[in-house]
This record gives sequence, structure tokens and C-alpha cells, in this order.
Amino acid sequence: MKIIGLTGGIACGKSTVSKELCALGAVIIDADALAHELSRPNQPIFSAYVARFGREIVTEDGTLDRAAIARRVFADPAVRAEVDALVHPLIRTAAEERLRAARENNERAAVLDVPLLFEAGWDALADETWVVALPAEEQLARLLARDPKMCEGEARARIAAQMPLAEKCARADVVIDNRGTQEEVREYIGKLWRERIVDRT
Repeated sequence: MKIIGLTGGIACGKSTVSKELCALGAVIIDADALAHELSRPNQPIFSAYVARFGREIVTEDGTLDRAAIARRVFADPAVRAEVDALVHPLIRTAAEERLRAARENNERAAVLDVPLLFEAGWDALADETWVVALPAEEQLARLLARDPKMCEGEARARIAAQMPLAEKCARADVVIDNRGTQEEVREYIGKLWRERIVDRT
């Protein structure tokens, strides 16, 4: 089974690429989705956040106040590093369980869809890494369009909190330029799938 580590800058279109790969037959292991599952009440990440920040980050309906957590995490790099050290191992363990299941099912390919693939060391789990990229100003514009409540300063802080996109591209086996139309991107993903997955299995 081929394991692709898929990442990119925030708002660069990684989710679109992931959906295309799913349509082609890949098993998608989405780190954000796993994080959401593990953040439900009384699940491991929920408990870790409450232990770190207290009950003030729990809403009236008993779920995590994600906006309150984000404000704390992105405002202080030390807090962010501490939180990453708490939650990343929990998510990685769940992802490795999904990889084992995919291998047992004789799947052709699995995609580790991970925003912090390189930062968290998850690239070590992949046979090759793919990065979805955009020019800096287009990335900023898409992030602001995606979340109208976010001010430009917050958006730039979110982008700056990740490894520089240029560094991700330099470390990647494949760089996907997402400036084209959806159809152009779909065609390119199909070409990559044929060349790097189908023809090698």
C-alpha cells in the first residue's frame, strides 16, 4: 500500500486535493477529522484541553469552545508548543490504527491529510509527500474569504504559525500549484494518481 503524506499552507486547497484522491480510490486519514473525534466530550483531547485550560474553554452545551482555544494557542507560541505536545501523539496513534486497517484491507493507497505533516514529524509515516501551494497573497485572500470574521492580522498569524510554505515545497516529493481552475487541478491529480500510484502497483 502506498502512503501519501498530504499537506500545504492554510487555505491553499488541501481539502480539495484530498477529495479528488478519495474519488480516485484512496483511503483518506484526515488528522483534523480525527482531532474532532477525539475532542468530543470525555474523549482524550477534550480531557487534555480541560486539564490544561480549565472549564472556561467548555461551552454551555458541554463541548469545547474552539474559538477560545484558538485565541490562546495562536497568541502564544509556547502555549501552542505545549498543546501540540499534548494532542499530536493522541491523533497520531489514531492515524496509525487507521493505516493498519487500510493495509489489512489491501487498499491501494492511503492519504495522510495532515496540516502539520512536517512540523509534527508525520512525514516519516509516508512513502512520499505532496504539498498544495499558492502564492502568499492569494493564500491570504483565500483565508480571509473563507473566514470573514477573521481580521488580516489574525490571518497572517495563522499563516505564520505554520512552517513557511517555501520550506514545505522544498521538502516535498510533489508540489501541487493550486492556482488553476478546479478542472485543471482535477486533471493534474488524476495524472499524479496514474503515474505515482497505478503505474507503480
